[in-house]
Amino acid sequence: MDDLLLLVHRIPYPPNKGDKIRSYHLLKHLVQHYRVHLGTFVDEEDDWQHLPYVKSLCASSHFARLEPRWARLRSLGALLGNRSLSQDYYSDGGLRAWVAHTMREQRIGRIMVFSGPMAQYAEAYPQARRVVDFCDVDSDKWRQYAQRKSWPMRLLYAYEAERLLRYERAVAAVSDAALFVSEPEAALFRALAPESGNRIGYFGNGVDTAYFTPHAEYASPYAAGERAVVFCGAMDYWPNVDAVCWFAREVFPTVLAREPLARFYIVGARPSAEVQALSVLPGIRVTGTVPDVRPYVAHAALSVAPLRIARGIQNKVLEAMSMAKAVIVSPQALEGISAETGRELLLAEDAAQFAATVVEALAPAAGSAGYALDEIGRAARARVEASYGWAARLAPVEALLESGLDANLASAVDEKRIAAAANAAAAPTWNQA
Repeated sequence: MDDLLLLVHRIPYPPNKGDKIRSYHLLKHLVQHYRVHLGTFVDEEDDWQHLPYVKSLCASSHFARLEPRWARLRSLGALLGNRSLSQDYYSDGGLRAWVAHTMREQRIGRIMVFSGPMAQYAEAYPQARRVVDFCDVDSDKWRQYAQRKSWPMRLLYAYEAERLLRYERAVAAVSDAALFVSEPEAALFRALAPESGNRIGYFGNGVDTAYFTPHAEYASPYAAGERAVVFCGAMDYWPNVDAVCWFAREVFPTVLAREPLARFYIVGARPSAEVQALSVLPGIRVTGTVPDVRPYVAHAALSVAPLRIARGIQNKVLEAMSMAKAVIVSPQALEGISAETGRELLLAEDAAQFAATVVEALAPAAGSAGYALDEIGRAARARVEASYGWAARLAPVEALLESGLDANLASAVDEKRIAAAANAAAAPTWNQA
């Protein structure tokens, strides 16, 4: 096997949040074809326990400690250098030295970068083939933040949006391929970085259908009689915070007035103070960290993804679909997901429509809109099984690491090809450490 350097901004295990799900399956795929040398950060104390398992997958590895509070302070130094804050946030001398040593000793000719700011560690090696998985257009996310925040944070977020886009464009221009999580993300970046248009492609997220299965037996975490509406996600992530606060205040009161047994469960680690404050509202439950989100999805009446700011594909939606659960999504949460609205999931565009759709879905029998949750759940599971296996999703990455980039990049990660391949591929399982 040839050697490959993999640079990831956060330890790719356990796969318990969107970016770590994608990076974990990327790592598992790459180690089947290369001797992988992993350089990454650890930003949560609980994740240190997983180092032995991650090390066992790699030929060598380096784990840099990242303290988010100090990293945020350090990143402010970027203001003096007119740089992106994200670059300085993920800047570490020890990791840089390890990369230099590993590249020299192992004579590595391929570098896979996961998340744009990690590309700074590949800059010194233009002789290597470099593929960058940006995942999302992060600069546009900062732009959206700026639009919703008040002064002075609006100025800081606008600064980061501009500087990060400049950096993303520079990275794409010197990379052999710049990949994103969906065609809409790739199309957006092509418009923002037209000079790199022939280098830009995408590969969509997959789902571990063996892990997120409707066929396992889970004890219900809900009280008897409750009609649970569930949202799962990291609750210190601002788009998730914004989504649940909006839903709890603008949508759920109408639902509760019509369905007194309805309860809105917000399931996810590290709930912010704003999210915790929602627990005083009627019918709202904030769980904090739970050992396993699957029982909450399995026993919920339905899942919701009312995101108003979203980038890329929402794993929370695919995972709920994989568990044969009906999901109500916003247009932003639907982006990049190939599913038929009204049959495989439900779409709501504003507060009134969300409330009406939830009430209709919670009705004892299929209502006037014809919502039959079991049927939607079965169709959702079938869609995931047909189109979202990880093996097929990741196949184009190896091809891009091996061959020259040409006009076939877009078709190499075309959704129709992936869906066809997924039909014949068994989805990999989540093997615990």
